[in-house]
Amino acid sequence: MLFPYQYVPHQMEKMQEFIDFIFFEVWCKAPKTEAFSLDLFDSKPELKEVIETFHYSDTKGADFFNGHIERIYNLFTKLTDDQIDQFKQWYRANNNIEKACANDPTIQIVRYVDIQPLYPELSNQLASFFKGLYSQNLLNLKALKEKIGDIKEHYNEFMTVNNKKICPFCGINRIFGKDHPRREAYDHYLPKGLYPFNSINFYNLVPACHHCNSSYKLSKDPLAKRRKIFYPYAAPSHKIEITINLSKPDVDALTDTDIQLIFGPSVISEELETWKDIYGIEKRYKEICCSNDAMDWLEQIRTLHDSGVKPEESLAMVRQQTEKYPFANSNFLKIAFLEGCQRIGMWT
Repeated sequence: MLFPYQYVPHQMEKMQEFIDFIFFEVWCKAPKTEAFSLDLFDSKPELKEVIETFHYSDTKGADFFNGHIERIYNLFTKLTDDQIDQFKQWYRANNNIEKACANDPTIQIVRYVDIQPLYPELSNQLASFFKGLYSQNLLNLKALKEKIGDIKEHYNEFMTVNNKKICPFCGINRIFGKDHPRREAYDHYLPKGLYPFNSINFYNLVPACHHCNSSYKLSKDPLAKRRKIFYPYAAPSHKIEITINLSKPDVDALTDTDIQLIFGPSVISEELETWKDIYGIEKRYKEICCSNDAMDWLEQIRTLHDSGVKPEESLAMVRQQTEKYPFANSNFLKIAFLEGCQRIGMWT
């Protein structure tokens, strides 16, 4: 990830608040309480109001929400105290996105595939519920929307603060800003199809460009190889370094086999490897180096050279631009490519 997002608090966090209450105060206490009833929500009045409204509604989203809560409650009544404690640990771990990204050994994250052999029916119900929580059929229902707000409003506020308008996962593609009539999709960083409990946790929801989200990451599991991965809301700490080495000076006829990419610093090597793997970074960057974009970068240097500006002076200007606007016009790749051209002796 080339740069982190800044987390922006919003009213929609209340949805995760509701789910926390349902999990800890309703489901996890099911073995010690009476049969399911609306009284279980008395200590969370806003949520109870939603539940009551949904109870008398025949909309698809309302039936989905209330029906799953009751079915999962009944399955939790059969669990022992030790089993409940295990579910609590899993829930907390899967919602601690920062520690999960750091591959912190003090937490035990869980996937549906881990729960399925132990609790097949419960796993199926949890999967159906948490995958369906992030659904417009539910989130757009008036009774709920009045409590948690609108996801488009969240996006606009988010993009007001995170206003680079460039996808941080690739640095190549633009993403819609707050003034655009449409918005980018929120990627479930830990995929909602693989990991329970965090599908509406906004620390696990990050806007990404269409290509990063739908062409490369898809439902890949960033934690599959148990490597560290970039936490999308980390405090900035390390600037990614990119070196491009070329195997021949005939840049106009480059292929991807003629290009070597080196990423640093080494202190974040695990995060870099996962990032490159999940988002196809090397292939995408090499493709740009073989494209008309790179030829245009080179032609700019050549044109200035014909006008009496030495290539070293042109490179100094590009470095200055990159320092100020690293992601405008892919400057971070442009300078790495041109420096690679310089090292292979194109202007000597």
